[in-house]
Amino acid sequence: MGISPRRLGDGEHVVASTRTHVKALLLPSFLLIAICGVTGFVAGFLPQDPPLLVWLLWGIAAVAIARWVVWPFLNWFTASYTLTNRRLITRSGVLTRVGHDVLLRRVNDVWYEHSLLDRVLGCGTLVVAAASERGEVVLPDVPNVEYLHLQMTQLMTGEDEYDDGYDDHYDDAYDDRYDDEPPYDSEPRRRR
Repeated sequence: MGISPRRLGDGEHVVASTRTHVKALLLPSFLLIAICGVTGFVAGFLPQDPPLLVWLLWGIAAVAIARWVVWPFLNWFTASYTLTNRRLITRSGVLTRVGHDVLLRRVNDVWYEHSLLDRVLGCGTLVVAAASERGEVVLPDVPNVEYLHLQMTQLMTGEDEYDDGYDDHYDDAYDDRYDDEPPYDSEPRRRR
């Protein structure tokens, strides 16, 4: 899963890599059970002596399974979202591969959305607004979307993974600026 290290630039490393949440496979799973159940039920009522109708029924079921179960699974399996320290990379497609790279320096805003079901399942939609022709990149059903959002925000602001947010150099600059001023006078000055 993810992107090959050969496809990364010099000094670029993967921060997070994932694919669409497994909830994308819930409907195909239910369809598989329903198609097999209905086909088996109907096949029980068909005459078994010439098996042509039974084979035809199972052939139709196989085409339905290929279209509404196998194809969505392959789409889910081949899609990936990869966040590096320089860009967001999306790849999808079974026969025709589609890739989209968004440079983090071109990202204007990033946010996520949760429905009630998304919160229960631990996923959400990540929306990335970039300064490009496409405008927004919408990544649906991202697992642990808050973590990916946090990582992107930290990379966009230039914060380190291990940065605690406290700037040590700020204190030194603040102290140097006020060294030549007289100490604070505790008594208030009177008006004349």
